[in-house]
Amino acid sequence: MQDDLFGGPPPEDDTAPARPPARRTGVHPAAWGDDLHALAARLPPRLRLGTSSWSYPGWQGLVWEGAHSEQTLAKKGLPVYARHPLLRTVSIDRSFYRPLTASDYARYAAQVPGDFRFVVKAPSLVADALVRSEDGRAREPNPAFLDPQLAAQEFVAPALEGLGARTGALVFQLSPLPWRLLDRLPEVLERLRALLQAQPALAPAAPDAVLVVEVRDPEWLAPEYLPHFADVLKSTGATYCLGLHARMPPLADQLPLLRMLWPGPLVCRWNLHPVHGPHGYEDAQKLYAPYDRIHHPDPDTHALLARTLAGVCGRGQNAYVTISNHAEGCAPLTVRRLAEQVAALNPT
Repeated sequence: MQDDLFGGPPPEDDTAPARPPARRTGVHPAAWGDDLHALAARLPPRLRLGTSSWSYPGWQGLVWEGAHSEQTLAKKGLPVYARHPLLRTVSIDRSFYRPLTASDYARYAAQVPGDFRFVVKAPSLVADALVRSEDGRAREPNPAFLDPQLAAQEFVAPALEGLGARTGALVFQLSPLPWRLLDRLPEVLERLRALLQAQPALAPAAPDAVLVVEVRDPEWLAPEYLPHFADVLKSTGATYCLGLHARMPPLADQLPLLRMLWPGPLVCRWNLHPVHGPHGYEDAQKLYAPYDRIHHPDPDTHALLARTLAGVCGRGQNAYVTISNHAEGCAPLTVRRLAEQVAALNPT
């Protein structure tokens, strides 16, 4: 056999240890099965389901693979979240605590596909009648409450500029009112009308966008105020957010207002299971963390909400539903249960 004049490769050493596979970095999708994609295909195209924020390590195996810190997911989790077959919207809640800039919103928009839509909360600067300390206690009246110009400048205009066509629902979640304002609710309603009328037009930049009002006092839905509330919303092209929260009446008792605004889009934020009471966020956090399973199933809400969504979307209207971990214990699993019920009602 002729010698190799140029030096061939060294013979393989069967005893050398194999190199470990390269470690994957970053955030990657969980193994979403064909059944999940098939379920998504059976939902109405106008229905967008999602969660309140996305930075939860406990969603490992449901939304992402592997273990990640909350900080990592806050920075890098949104593109993976937005690829999940069922998650076509998300609520940006941090905007409630301080106004975001157009560039903040643009960074979010750049991380999601074109048919994704955001639900965004207005800053407490204009949505809370009280100035509060860091622990949430009321300190003094808020002079900027329902200020039309501040609402446009600090919320609606930058959201539209940054999110563009990916804008979905711009939510003025009005914190619980002090008694002095609840006793003068017709005056508050007219201030709300002035705020909504003063906002820039949505359609040129965001055809699917809608201004939305969510409340945390059942008095807004009392028979003596309900027609006035409906007139404020309808006259300004806004709609009501179904707020599934322990402070509010059950879903069935909120639907009459939505019927008064028909036809129009549906927006729902499923926030807190009533078992915890109106001030039960901390209790829910302690019980439900790390938010990896259902603790308190709510089949009645699932059934009625699914029927409502199927009806609204079946008549050509958009629907946005965002679900908190505090609703049942694990928002992605609640989304899936709701999707299954809507799909069962959606003829294909």
